[in-house]
Amino acid sequence: MRSVRGAGGPAVASGAIAAVDIDPDTTKGWLRRLWPIVSAHRSLLAFGAACGVVALATQVAVPAVAREAIDAAGEGFGDRLRTLCILLGILAVARGLTGGAYRYLLFKLSLRIDSELRMIIQRHLGRLSFSFYDRSSSGDIISRANTDIRSIQILFAFAPMLGMAVLTFFLAFGLMLWIHVPLTFVALATLPVATLVGNRFRNRFLPLSWIIQGRSAEVAAVVDENVNGTRVVKSFAAERAEIAKLARAARRLQWASATSVDVRARYNPVLEALPRIAMGLVLLYGGWLAIDGQVSIGTLFAFGAYIIMLQLPFRMFGFIVMQSQRAAASAERIFQVLDAPPEITSAPGARILERAEGRLDFDDVTFAYGRGEGRSAVPVLDGFSMRISPGETVALVGPTGCGKSTVARLAARFYDAGGGAVRLDGQDVRDLDLDSLRRNVVVAFDEPFLFSVSLRDNIAFGRPDAPLDDVIGAARAAQIHDTVASLPEGYDTIVGERGYTLSGGQRQRIALARALLLDPAVLILDDALSAVDMGVEAAIGAALARRRAGAPTQLIAHRLSTISLADRVVFTEGGRVVATGTHADLMATHTSYVQVLADAEAREAETREAQTQTAETQVAEGRRRGDMDLATGGLPIIEGPVP
Repeated sequence: MRSVRGAGGPAVASGAIAAVDIDPDTTKGWLRRLWPIVSAHRSLLAFGAACGVVALATQVAVPAVAREAIDAAGEGFGDRLRTLCILLGILAVARGLTGGAYRYLLFKLSLRIDSELRMIIQRHLGRLSFSFYDRSSSGDIISRANTDIRSIQILFAFAPMLGMAVLTFFLAFGLMLWIHVPLTFVALATLPVATLVGNRFRNRFLPLSWIIQGRSAEVAAVVDENVNGTRVVKSFAAERAEIAKLARAARRLQWASATSVDVRARYNPVLEALPRIAMGLVLLYGGWLAIDGQVSIGTLFAFGAYIIMLQLPFRMFGFIVMQSQRAAASAERIFQVLDAPPEITSAPGARILERAEGRLDFDDVTFAYGRGEGRSAVPVLDGFSMRISPGETVALVGPTGCGKSTVARLAARFYDAGGGAVRLDGQDVRDLDLDSLRRNVVVAFDEPFLFSVSLRDNIAFGRPDAPLDDVIGAARAAQIHDTVASLPEGYDTIVGERGYTLSGGQRQRIALARALLLDPAVLILDDALSAVDMGVEAAIGAALARRRAGAPTQLIAHRLSTISLADRVVFTEGGRVVATGTHADLMATHTSYVQVLADAEAREAETREAQTQTAETQVAEGRRRGDMDLATGGLPIIEGPVP
């Protein structure tokens, strides 16, 4: 069965991205900053408002017509009563149609705002640099992109109704003044008290809204880390500790939520009771006037109906105040993401690089993580210089923490060098268009990420329109084709979350095929074959030599089998290159190089032993439960670090 390409996966067309954006002026209020999104749907808003006004006019007209009808019935005017009843029927139909259209259009508008906000924040998250994600938790970002946007959508769905209710209030107030002035002021006797209580409610609820949104994000972050890191949690039997962590976060959220409930419980009943007190006063005074003959029964009925209309803003006020404060807090949290500037962008007039020759130079490069965050950062690279020529395969070797992966990140401009320059074909990468640079310099990481889509879509992530033959060619070069072809659905097989239904080596080879399909000018393998066994690695090396003849490849590695694929070895320590040459030359002249390889072999042996024990435990458990298919996810895990 073919998987659906582009349905929320990597193949989504860029045309689906919202064309509007928020107002960038941070001095404006949150509603004014969101106005460009609302104004993009002016016609929908105008038509909805027009329907609302008609519905409002018919609603306010009904008590006035009913008053005349009741008085006509009391005075025996049958023909006039019949006409007024027909008019009431017409008003009811008009009220139903326009009121329904008004609500439908409002909710449609709010949902469009919701969708566009989600696309705007997703677009901006795609622009943000690695440094933003280095200091942000995924759970907090997900909370802002979902829960916070939902709070804004709810407000936009219901706030216009309050606006119409307020307009109804003033129209009803005007008609009441026209009918009987003293009775009108009796009806509004509780309004000053309601205003005072509403202001106090808003002032107490706003800070609580901030706290609730922030602590909801804390809970989401804990859950997200446990879902994504479930294998680590289970491996260390840390379930109890993680449950305790979640319980602490949940208790903090519970306190804030309970406090907000307490505030609502104190103020909402008062806000809803005040209009009822006003109605009691109207009935008392109006009844006395009716007995005295100063007002008609129809007038008293109309006043009762208008009092109900006057109640509506009071009854909605508490909910709207609560939701508006929550939406304000949510909007500020969203703006904190949208206002975060991308640190890595294409310079104005940046050159678009079609196809690079592949000469990569690092000239006296210095770099430190955490620059500009108010603390002194330890340099990872300090005077690093290296050149890779077209057609050359270079292995970058060094002790842990010496900056090997940083070199890869600087080449693809995931970060900018603090000093010196990184050049591609003699041009500073900061002067090149970012997208075109990353099409020419592709990094395959040691911990590959696979999407929950088909294997074909994972390989074709960078080229969604790639024909199947090209996908198969890349998979053959990565030595993963036979494994994929042996699956019941072949390339249409849907992999699980992060691809964990595959072994580590299989995931790495899928990621390698994804990189090879792009045919980049420079391919960087950042320990990208660390989980592949040596026989498969040798076959991959031969395929790379054939497929990438004339194009440079940089290997970041510790394993001797990977280093053997290189034409030249660059040995780095302390953030700078200390030696370069063949593997045999460095083995003979640099004891530090020999020690690094020995330490790496020892760590790999320990890893193999631990994974062998884990695999044996899983097999034994699977046999005991009789669910071996579940243990492997239904896929043949045929290789990895375990022989």
